[in-house]
Amino acid sequence: MARLSLFTSLMFFLFISRVYSATFTLTNNCAHTIWPGILSGAGTSQLDATGFSLQKDESKTISIPASWSGRLWGRTLCSEDSTGKFTCVTGDCGSGKLECAGGGATPPATLAEFTLNGANGLDFYDVSLVDGYNLPMLVVPQGGSGGNCSTTGCVVELNGLCPSDLKVASSDGSDVACRSACEAFGEPQYCCSGEYGNPNTCKPSSYSEFFKHACPRAYSYAYDDGTSTFTCASADYVITFCPSIPTSKKASQNPQAADLPLYNSSMIFSGNPDYNGVSSTRVSYMQFLPSAITLLLAIWRLFHLF
Repeated sequence: MARLSLFTSLMFFLFISRVYSATFTLTNNCAHTIWPGILSGAGTSQLDATGFSLQKDESKTISIPASWSGRLWGRTLCSEDSTGKFTCVTGDCGSGKLECAGGGATPPATLAEFTLNGANGLDFYDVSLVDGYNLPMLVVPQGGSGGNCSTTGCVVELNGLCPSDLKVASSDGSDVACRSACEAFGEPQYCCSGEYGNPNTCKPSSYSEFFKHACPRAYSYAYDDGTSTFTCASADYVITFCPSIPTSKKASQNPQAADLPLYNSSMIFSGNPDYNGVSSTRVSYMQFLPSAITLLLAIWRLFHLF
């Protein structure tokens, strides 16, 4: 009986190991409630949890099946009407319920995208602003090997800084999201469609560069792969909404968090009035020199805390 019990335990362990390959820990560091949504990719079964709420400072860990692919995002300003219909001002998935149940995020929304156990056994992951932006987000792999296992994300609050023709405001006039140029104008050169449907003809625009300057590791347009896709193997992932700049204590507990340039939005955009309404003229890199010096001084002070 003891031998049978050991065999049963071993088979159960192997079954669990094959079914689940990773855990995602979602943490809400925002000053308000958010409602994460999760959508599995084509050919991948939907997760048991496809939508839920996270109060301020609350975390939720979910098990992710082997070879899963999909995306997740944060919904904001959600409510339920008198008929029980659930809707959100940003990131709504159209299900009318807390669970997205196969519905994707209505743009604009900041997206974390994953393909687990892909080519050569590597996980591929990114944070994308191709469909616009609504929340800062940070993705940190933990315990992985192979690939680069880099932290990625967009940690800058962009809603207030968004170009005027991309801004999305709530009914009370508050800035709640920032659209992509594709969604705002629908033109092929911004959507990388039609004659612009390849990397040779679809190039960064002044609008995509607004996102890229603020969040260098996030996707800013469809063919931004080179600086925006990361790989790791056998990792778990911590996804944080509204991440804060790590203190020396946090950095020592999570060294990977210090791997991502964490910018203060006022540093990046000070002295850059063009971004209040981005024109076709690209902003000169010289405008960022004073901010870069300030950033370097801040980094120097940070390292001297250790």
